[in-house]
Amino acid sequence: MNWVNEVQRALIAVADPAKVRPMQGYMKDIAPFLGIATPQRRAAVKSLGYPAADEVLDVARALWALPEREYAYVACDYLERASHNGPVDMLTVVDELARSKSWWDTVDSLAHVTANLVATNASLGADMECWIVDENMWIARIAVLHQLGRKEATDTERLFRFCLVQAPSREFFLRKAIGWALRDYAWTDPSAVSAFVDEHRRTLSALSIREAVKNVEKASARFSTDA
Repeated sequence: MNWVNEVQRALIAVADPAKVRPMQGYMKDIAPFLGIATPQRRAAVKSLGYPAADEVLDVARALWALPEREYAYVACDYLERASHNGPVDMLTVVDELARSKSWWDTVDSLAHVTANLVATNASLGADMECWIVDENMWIARIAVLHQLGRKEATDTERLFRFCLVQAPSREFFLRKAIGWALRDYAWTDPSAVSAFVDEHRRTLSALSIREAVKNVEKASARFSTDA
């Protein structure tokens, strides 16, 4: 089966030219679009199934090389599914793709792929130590976000340390990522997030702090109710 051809055929059949301009505008014209919303995109390729483990990386690379953004989204979906049992070398492909045609949409999807890979392969934590200091802000953003959804399994020392490593950055997408990572963990331990923010209020940006504490009160109230 030629995966690229089949995905192209499936998506072109549901492309909506009327949606192209709004979608490209929302994404700051970073790439051309076919004009397909996420639910329709996933429904269109559902009947194709998923690439086998030994071909998913090549399929993802080939889809990524196509100009329209929806193909990269399909690649992310394929990688995310495979990443739950993914081989260690999948992280090399994530690194490669994250540095190419980078923007928050694909990078955040690749952060979820990375989260699954690191959760399955603890040795990849060493790679995250390199990624957090990478000069490419998108690679660093993935490192900040790679523990999203881990809840009690979160390595809090690494989470807080990574936030501090990138706290001096003036990049909006890194400051936002720090806030997002802390906000997510606040559902698990609001007191720890609150204490961290209070201790490092002079180091963290206002954006990071604002995002970090969004869930603290709600999470604290939930814990009080559960108690």
